[in-house]
Parts: sequence; C-alpha cells; structure tokens
Amino acid sequence: MKRSQWMWAFAFVTGGLASMAFLGTTFVFLDKSESLEYCISCHEMENNVYAEYKQTAHYTNRTGVQVVCADCHIPKTWFGRMYGKIGAIHQLYHKIAGDVDTAGKFEAKRLELAETVWAEYEANGSQPCKNCHSFKAMDIHKQSEDARDAMEGAMEVDMSCIECHKGIAHKLPEDYR
Repeated sequence: MKRSQWMWAFAFVTGGLASMAFLGTTFVFLDKSESLEYCISCHEMENNVYAEYKQTAHYTNRTGVQVVCADCHIPKTWFGRMYGKIGAIHQLYHKIAGDVDTAGKFEAKRLELAETVWAEYEANGSQPCKNCHSFKAMDIHKQSEDARDAMEGAMEVDMSCIECHKGIAHKLPEDYR
C-alpha cells in the first residue's frame, strides 16, 4: 500500500472509533438523563410532582412495576427521544428564570404545564400510556360496569387515554375546569 492509502485507512479507522465513542457516550448520557434520580435532581420536581407521583400506582403497586418520568414524557423512538430531549430544554429556561422554584410559583403555572402535556398526549393518541396499557390486553370484564362501558366506547374509536384520565400520575390543577 502506498503512504496515502495508509493515511486514508488510518483516518477512516480513527474516525470510526471516534464516532463510536461519541455515540456510546451520547447513549450513556441519554439513558442516565432518563432515570428517576436525574429527573428529580432539581428541587422543583422533587418537591412538587415527585411527591404526588409517589402516591400513585405508577410508583408503587402490588406487581412492583414502576413507571418513571421518561416512560411518560420521553417518546420511545430515536427521533422522538431526540425531539423530547430538545423540547425539555425549556425546563432549563424556567429553572434559570425561577418561574417554578417555589410551591406557589409551581402551582400558579400548573394548569399551563398540564395543558401542554395533555395537548401532546391528545396529539399522539396517548402513546406513552399505550406503551404499557394496551386496549387489546385489557380484560374489561374485570372492570366495574361503568368503567367497562366507557372503555368499550374508547376502544371502538381508539380514544386517547388522556381524554378521561387526567390527574392519574399528578394531581389536577386547582383551576382546572
């Protein structure tokens, strides 16, 4: 091989290794940033929504299956995941601006924050819910008669879960209509 061929081969291998290291580091960071510990590392989350979430079946239940923040708030596809991460940057703005750094400020913005999430869920057909709760896997005969009637109607039109189930993982805003 000529010297220039060796240089190109070296550059190709070096570039490939650097790319793998970059991607590996990126995926490790993405995984860490989707952990419960990371999500509640700022006091705004720990003192507000985390305290509520700990009282729900998504946190503790008879089967031991725990849903963490990212399961509901970060899409599962690669592009969705990247979009969700980029979209979460607005949270940094609110943290820096001090918009939600006290319980009172958080409560004042709760309806706005909730409506943003509800709109996302309506737009995506509540896909985060359906990642775990499949209409096809439900045994509606084990539900109450009222729940069964409502669920049968929802199943027929593949209704978005959030239309009926607001306030499941976090309390409803006080000023919710």
